Amino acid sequence: MNVKQILPVAVLAMGALTGCTNKEAKMTSGIKLENLDTTAVRGADFYQYACGGWMAAHPLTDEYSRFGSFDYLAETTREQLNGLIGEIAAGEHAQGTVAQKIADLYNLAMDTAKLNAEGMAPIKADFDRMAAIKTPAEVLEAMVELQGGAYFQFYVGADIMDSKNNIFELYQGGIGLGEKEYYTDEDEATKNIREEYKKHIVKMFQLAGMDEAQATKSMEAVMEIETRLAKVSYSAVEQRDPAANYHKMTLDELKKEIPGFDWDAYLNKLGVQGVTSLNVAQIPPVKEAVAIINTLPMDKQIAYLQWKLIDSAASYLSADFDEQNFAFYGKVMSGKKEQQPRWKRAVSTVNGVLGEAVGQMYVEKYFPAAAKERMTQLVKNLQVALGERIQNLEWMGDSTKAKAMEKLNSFYVKVGYPDKWKDYTKLNVEKDSYWANIKRASDFAVEEMLAKAGKPVDIDEWHMTPQTVNAYYNPTTNEICFPAGILQYPFFDMNADDAFNYGAIGVVIGHEMTHGFDDQGRQFDKEGNLKDWWTADDATRFNERSKVLVDFFNNIEVLPGLQANGQLTLGENIADHGGLQVAYQAFKNATKEAPLADVDGFTPEQRFFLAYAGVWAGNIRDEQIRVYTKSDPHSLGRWRVNGALPHINAWYDAFGITETDPLYIAPENRASIW
Repeated sequence: MNVKQILPVAVLAMGALTGCTNKEAKMTSGIKLENLDTTAVRGADFYQYACGGWMAAHPLTDEYSRFGSFDYLAETTREQLNGLIGEIAAGEHAQGTVAQKIADLYNLAMDTAKLNAEGMAPIKADFDRMAAIKTPAEVLEAMVELQGGAYFQFYVGADIMDSKNNIFELYQGGIGLGEKEYYTDEDEATKNIREEYKKHIVKMFQLAGMDEAQATKSMEAVMEIETRLAKVSYSAVEQRDPAANYHKMTLDELKKEIPGFDWDAYLNKLGVQGVTSLNVAQIPPVKEAVAIINTLPMDKQIAYLQWKLIDSAASYLSADFDEQNFAFYGKVMSGKKEQQPRWKRAVSTVNGVLGEAVGQMYVEKYFPAAAKERMTQLVKNLQVALGERIQNLEWMGDSTKAKAMEKLNSFYVKVGYPDKWKDYTKLNVEKDSYWANIKRASDFAVEEMLAKAGKPVDIDEWHMTPQTVNAYYNPTTNEICFPAGILQYPFFDMNADDAFNYGAIGVVIGHEMTHGFDDQGRQFDKEGNLKDWWTADDATRFNERSKVLVDFFNNIEVLPGLQANGQLTLGENIADHGGLQVAYQAFKNATKEAPLADVDGFTPEQRFFLAYAGVWAGNIRDEQIRVYTKSDPHSLGRWRVNGALPHINAWYDAFGITETDPLYIAPENRASIW
């Protein structure tokens, strides 16, 4: 299923909680000295100092393009899930039960002999049907079959101007390389990726039965269409502006704005009921898609549609398709050397399709109630600290402060797991083929989503499974969510003191809270509506202060000749900055009456910052750096440390950083927002 939210929830990464100190039990420092590299100079490369030992002990293996603390914890979680899923998969279960669905899907994913015997048979009927397309109406039908994979995409989510209700949305898509820059940039690295993409498409068409000449002709058609779509698509930076991606109109207005497409038939075939208004997030690429459908020779469109089918199914087919798919997306794009073992991929599939069913088992076995209680208390402490900081802002006027406090006090907090679990009764899993079940799972998810169109938003719905190692803020519900998966070391340690836990999970909490007040989040009111609650002067001052971070990160060279994108990463950089400030204040509040002692040669303040840095420990390949820099709104782990901490005054005090240190920034040049 190729659907996404244009205004995504703001997640931590693409990444003891104690409100009061437990005086009965002796707490550890939480800092593992072996993770440090004490030969590094703190003020020159704090990332290496805090994380160098961990990075040396966890070199990149061939299956990874990036491996960090998040990935390490995700691996641990995956092994736990494999134990749960493997036990179920070994048994016999009644048809229609959750256990049967988990078992059959996992076993199909693991059955390479069956997959190789089938070859492209699971997609052959659809492939051949596309070959017979003769009219735009038949193109429309194929688009529906591909569920948003071709030409443009669809989604149902909260209306950002009416956040209590869901709205059907159209938005750009249909380009295999993801970001428009891969089709338009002319640097050597990008041109090489384009050429490799072309070779990949040709090879895939050959695997589907075409000779080289026909495969090459089909590839050229694919590139022609994708390039046309890419040129008019919004950039990743442009997509971060919620107002610029909101064009609500009636169905009749859509027909006038983008004529030449049977919108009624499209909605009917999707199964969307009663849509009278919708949001067209990006009009130009949708308009261009319709122009292509109506004017481009049908043989070229057939090639494009067939490519979208192959591309979506490849990893669920025989080894030849699967390996070629990895050769491009894994090796060329990300720099990986080999695929993950089959069992990891099978677990990921089950986890993706039946996430909350798996999550229910996970929390029952691995998530203690005490962790949820301590987390909930820490969230409250962070809210208090953020409120204190808002009230003490010298640059913000009283009326804006009052609105900010209203929003802060309206946060909806989710910790651990949902109160109600997803019902998978209507999801049918059969023993026919792996791809057939992926299609049914996609149908199930899409139907579930489309059924929400025009209906009230369910604020209790979770946008991450409990086992996910991440966290998020959602502006339209004004919610912060911390799944059980992230409430583990190095983010959370039930046995560690406040210095560690406020520096690690405390900053995560502060990060998600600050998303409510970053360059995107600040545009939404306490109800989740896109509404300007700022005075003009306060908005100007916010933008001036934000620009400090934009300019700072724009000047970071992540690879020779490749700069970081300070505008794309602004929201996450603001959240890191605010999270650090808020968590540090909450930490000082929590330990004011009973200050912590020095441990292992580090003060409590030093341990706070070491805990924060340790969260971002990781190794990464150059290829993946390039991908992230073009597309990821998060800064690279190194710069979430070396770029964020030099703007935090308390870090200088903790480690004695002076103007002679390379990371030093003069006080007047440091960011100061929240």
